[in-house]
Amino acid sequence: MHPAPSIIVFTVLSGLGLGLMAWIGLGFGPATGAFPWVACILALGITGFGGVASAGHLARPDRAWRAFSQWRSSWLSREACLMIATIALFAIYAALWLLWGTRIWLLGAVMAALAVATVYATAMIYAQLKTVPRWSSAPTPTMFLGVGLGGGYLTLQAVLAISGVGGSVLGMVAALAVTMLSIAHWRQKARGLNRDADGSTLETATGLGDIGKVRLLEPPHTGTNYLLKEMAYQVGRNRSEQLVRAGWVLGGALPLLLAGLALLIGGWVLPLALLCHIAGMMAFRWLFFAEAEQVQALYYGRG
Repeated sequence: MHPAPSIIVFTVLSGLGLGLMAWIGLGFGPATGAFPWVACILALGITGFGGVASAGHLARPDRAWRAFSQWRSSWLSREACLMIATIALFAIYAALWLLWGTRIWLLGAVMAALAVATVYATAMIYAQLKTVPRWSSAPTPTMFLGVGLGGGYLTLQAVLAISGVGGSVLGMVAALAVTMLSIAHWRQKARGLNRDADGSTLETATGLGDIGKVRLLEPPHTGTNYLLKEMAYQVGRNRSEQLVRAGWVLGGALPLLLAGLALLIGGWVLPLALLCHIAGMMAFRWLFFAEAEQVQALYYGRG
């Protein structure tokens, strides 16, 4: 499927910000000093920016409010409602903490649970689509949760370094391990889940299977159309391999190297490790969409 830059930015940054909110809500990090201010502002900023970016791929962004109305049946609507609830509770939690120095553990725990639920709802938007076997038959929710919580903990360590507390190199290594293993597990399970993985064929796409073997005499359209551009998007093999390598290097290897370097020259390099990690996650998330094969393309002879 054709990857929209706005949806890539949204899924990566919102997952990162919600993961950070979850760890803060669970009580991680010192209660005094610069950390509370930096952590809360960064968590709200990343999550909010990601949420705003999500409207960028809409034809009518002014109607984005309608996403909140179908929460009974739509995972997208549930995600939107959960996102607003999480941000609102986190704002209350942050205000009590920053202005009065009080961290209410129950409020934080509820907010952390909502943050995790929001990431899960985001994943289910894709995992529920039976027309994309690569999403529905692979452990998509597990991957989203692993990347979100792992990236959130990585961000937490970077914030500790920025605040002068000093992030834990071991903590960063653990966060990187969780994130990259989640991606590796998902990619291994998704390998080979093409358009025909669920039994869909050109015969089922056209409804002519009971007649016999179907072949296209001519394509359904003489030119391209929206469905071909969006649902039958194909990424070149060389480009895919390059992005996979970029994802592993930027998302895992380079941050791990910088985390080790922090032991020698100080924790100030940990924020740089976080930026590299985000770039790597952008590459993997682009592939998440670009390599997804929509069964609808079978109708156009894209086997």
